[in-house]
Amino acid sequence: MSHVIDNAAAGRFELAEQGETAIAVYVRKGNAIVFTHTEVPPVLEGHGVGSRLIAGALAQVRAAGLEVVPACAFVADYVRRHPDAADLA
Repeated sequence: MSHVIDNAAAGRFELAEQGETAIAVYVRKGNAIVFTHTEVPPVLEGHGVGSRLIAGALAQVRAAGLEVVPACAFVADYVRRHPDAADLA
């Protein structure tokens, strides 16, 4: 199983699956990670890849003691649907 990688140089979290890469783009602002865009390749859509990507990214954000600003609609929806992530936003 693939795991989420923080590609800080590119400003995005990445999850590689089946030769494709889903991304969650962010900007670091002080003690916060502002998620601005999430993209899942069409071939991976509908298989939970986006949710696994965001879950892994949020776990890393939590471990780093940072806050989340869900400017991306997908991330905002994920946080809304997962109360265990609400304390990050």
